[in-house]
Amino acid sequence: MTSPSQHLLVTGGAGFIGSNFIRFVMEQRPGLQITNLDALTYAGNPANLADIESDERYQFVHADVRDRDAVSDVLRNCDAVVHFAAESHVDRSIHDSGPFLSTNVIGTQVLLDACRDAGNINRFVQVGTDEVYGSLPLDCPDLAFTESTPVQPNSPYASSKAAADLLALSYHHTFDMPVMVTRCSNNFGPYQYPEKVIPLFVTNLLDGRKVPLYGDGLNVRDWLHVTDHCEAVLAVLESGRPGQVYNIGGNNEQSNRELTHMILELMGCGRDMIEQVADRPGHDRRYAIDARRIRDELGWSPSRSQWPDALEETIQWYRENEDWWRPLKANAFNATMLTSKSGGDS
Repeated sequence: MTSPSQHLLVTGGAGFIGSNFIRFVMEQRPGLQITNLDALTYAGNPANLADIESDERYQFVHADVRDRDAVSDVLRNCDAVVHFAAESHVDRSIHDSGPFLSTNVIGTQVLLDACRDAGNINRFVQVGTDEVYGSLPLDCPDLAFTESTPVQPNSPYASSKAAADLLALSYHHTFDMPVMVTRCSNNFGPYQYPEKVIPLFVTNLLDGRKVPLYGDGLNVRDWLHVTDHCEAVLAVLESGRPGQVYNIGGNNEQSNRELTHMILELMGCGRDMIEQVADRPGHDRRYAIDARRIRDELGWSPSRSQWPDALEETIQWYRENEDWWRPLKANAFNATMLTSKSGGDS
């Protein structure tokens, strides 16, 4: 397939999903140039893309998405944008929501205004989350979030992402900008920062430490392999309809308790390695995605997300890449976050 873009700007491309997206696109679209703009906060890691940093099709720019001059300068050579850059950890947003509002809302506004002024951006994908929809009840298993579900975020993180989505869509309505919004379920896979539940649990167990499980562990999430997510975002970038929201799910609902038990089983550990911890304030009970729109319009459906195989492959990646995750867990501040604040989902 021929991409409608010749030079793509990816914001937040040194993070978990962004780095996987860049690598995926470079494999799938060899004629595409990519510029990665990333501020390299705690979750942005140049090592995520060390294998492609010398590729002539790839350029890295160390800058903050809130820096209007830097963003405007980069956009001169680009014709499309995929906007991943965001603060993304719910527990951190509960501790301090300021960085989330600043990066996720103001950063999106700065980027949108710079794109509007540049006048050469023909596609803009705002990458969002299903958490903007709020929570579903556990006793209604047939209910799922559609693109028409009202936005009812329940955490500072989700509220900041909802604001960013609505702002992006407003630029389509007001200025006819070619904006599309994606909303995905919980991602897993390689290069995920180890404060998120799967890499946290796996790396804890590799070190012989217990895994912290929030509350009763019955909260349900739909788990999406990051490469499935990348494929879906690329489909929206190339073929999505401006002004539309596209839900992206893995068709893989699991409770946090089921997730924990499966990780323990795959790693040969007993349930005595579970440490029950107090539940997160305002912890959403269930997320579930109805992804019929992207399937029917763009022909996308997940092919890599089903467990146990996808989870086992992910665990193996962390087994084989200790040199990647150990430095991240060695930081004293992050060690506090990783051992005492994360206990059940992303």
